[in-house]
Amino acid sequence: MVKKNKPRKGSLAYSPRKKSKSEIPRVRSYPDKDSPELSGFVGFKAGLTDLVIVDDRPNSSTEGEEINVAATVIETPEIKIAGARGYRDTPYGLKPAIDVDSETLDELKRGIEEDGIDEIRLQVTTSPDKVSGVPRKKSRIMEIPVGGSIEDQIGYVEDKIRSQIRVSELYDSGDYVDVSAVTKGKGTQGPVKRWGVKIQGRKAQRKGKGRHIGNLGPWHPTHVRWQVPQAGQTGFHQRTELNKRILMVGDDPDDINPDGGFSKYGFVGNDYILLKGSVPGPSKRLVRIRDAIRPKGVDGEVDVRYINTKSKQGV
Repeated sequence: MVKKNKPRKGSLAYSPRKKSKSEIPRVRSYPDKDSPELSGFVGFKAGLTDLVIVDDRPNSSTEGEEINVAATVIETPEIKIAGARGYRDTPYGLKPAIDVDSETLDELKRGIEEDGIDEIRLQVTTSPDKVSGVPRKKSRIMEIPVGGSIEDQIGYVEDKIRSQIRVSELYDSGDYVDVSAVTKGKGTQGPVKRWGVKIQGRKAQRKGKGRHIGNLGPWHPTHVRWQVPQAGQTGFHQRTELNKRILMVGDDPDDINPDGGFSKYGFVGNDYILLKGSVPGPSKRLVRIRDAIRPKGVDGEVDVRYINTKSKQGV
């Protein structure tokens, strides 16, 4: 008789699968940048579409031909520079040393001389009030570092403080970025849905319920090990995807808005970018974009031939 077996699925590298503390993803590192400009941006996930582009991957079986690819639409309204924070590098990592705004910029220069500031990060605010598809209208604030030397960073802060920055100032078609977002929450789920364990056969079930594991592990060690698949929080975890290629950076929403708008989102009304493939999280989710920390892929602008604007809802 064939032995019934189905190994547990799901990487333990993401354990423990706890609920994210905030809907705003936390970006722990940024790549070194030579030019004095922001190392990232913020947007809102609108939905999915598909494009026809020219395949520019070398040695591909369809190189030079038109191919159909899936893309995620990220609406990226302007972000506002509210202030800046200077950090001092210590044996225990970066420690904040000074906070400045447009009226206290002189303190930043003095702080570099007296406090030995090694890095400057700009405090940016989002513009959800400009996005019709997002119910939240209160701005969120977060920090994004500035590239270049410390002198270049000061010049950039003086030039951009209290001004707005558009995504087209930072990224072009063909660039590679990393995206971070919080996935769709599913609440508390059992081990079958959470870890993909096998539903027990009829003879192994207790009281007709087979959606549980057979045992909690060995007698020794005399405790339940964390590797044992059990019920718990599913979804609403922060995830980061590397090397997402920008297929298009645009400012005319009519080029991408489908008939009837995007499902559960509506119409895009601001600047936007199209990222190849999928992005974590449901529609309306805040997405943080940073320069690719380990860039790898084809260089050059993407030749977009067609964008599907047919209704996603049968309108």
